[in-house]
Amino acid sequence: MAGLNDMELARASARHPMPRASRSLSAYDHLAAMVFAQLTARESLRGIEACLRGRPAAAYRMGIRGRVTRTNLAYANEHRSWRVFADVAAVLMRRAQRLYADVPLELGLEADLFALDATVIELSLALCPWARWQKAQASVKLNVMLDVRTDVPAFASLDEGSRHEVATLDEIPVYPGSYYVIDRGYLDFARLHRLHTAGAFFVTRLKTNTRYYVAESRPVDKTTGLRCDQTIRLNSRKGRTSYPAVLRRISYVDPDTQKTLVFLTNQFDLPALLIAQIYRRRWAIELFFRWIKQHLRLRGFFSTSPNGVRVQIWTALCAYLLVAIAKQQMHLAPSLYQILQIVSASSFEQIPLAELLMDFDTSKGHIDIHNQLEFNYS
Repeated sequence: MAGLNDMELARASARHPMPRASRSLSAYDHLAAMVFAQLTARESLRGIEACLRGRPAAAYRMGIRGRVTRTNLAYANEHRSWRVFADVAAVLMRRAQRLYADVPLELGLEADLFALDATVIELSLALCPWARWQKAQASVKLNVMLDVRTDVPAFASLDEGSRHEVATLDEIPVYPGSYYVIDRGYLDFARLHRLHTAGAFFVTRLKTNTRYYVAESRPVDKTTGLRCDQTIRLNSRKGRTSYPAVLRRISYVDPDTQKTLVFLTNQFDLPALLIAQIYRRRWAIELFFRWIKQHLRLRGFFSTSPNGVRVQIWTALCAYLLVAIAKQQMHLAPSLYQILQIVSASSFEQIPLAELLMDFDTSKGHIDIHNQLEFNYS
């Protein structure tokens, strides 16, 4: 929790106060308990209570000063607004971006590369009827704009499963000169024109039913997989109104799958093959979604209320960001997965994180560990 300033959490809590303040479980205690549950894979509120009450000294070192009981946690999940933890996640995203600012840019680009996508988090329709998505399914949708070079989110939002992800283009921050890699599900020309007029570049895939005409065609090297590099204009009345400027259409055959991909972009200066490589990096956000679903608790929920489900998802994102911040601050070499596994097994140990992650070879020679018990048989 060292990656979060107490005052930042206090300000977020003051912006979204509870109807009746909980005296025995502060916002910090609530966040710390939920992050602990994420990092140690607790399966119930009773399990969180048993672990933290069984090691009160360790809970105190974590900064927890209140009474972490099943009743207090259930009340806080129900009544403390999820917006508190959404604001905390936004603070952690900005901090992580500053810490990772020195990481080299992707593919030799001169600006940041972001991947935007959404993932569906499935819920039980019987327990969460408020989240009905389809006839027999319930879900919420997590939208993330991922900084591809750092694997750290730069923006996130949580919506009902029935809301179309294309509306997220109205909410994301737009940085002039940056690149946005998006799936063709986000193909909305009016919203893409907003990115264009703001000075940002986008790379997406063209839908087969899009009407356009070719204004110019450039030669390509077909041995690289490229098939065409064209300048096009939209041909329909709605298309011309939504996006009056020219676009670049690139056809490319993937050498691994032999699948033909047609890209659409407003970037005319980069080589056509580099545009294809930029779109390939969109896979980073799919790996991010797979990682958080496999290693954080996003399949079983401690609450079935709309607020409680959102609290758990936002605190899971906070846990990921705290681990990413600690990795960069301490210059840790292991991957996020390795750090998470070691922290989950040593959460109650009073050992610095850097020391926990040191690679000791105990099979050779003598290792000088200052707090290691030794026996002198002489």
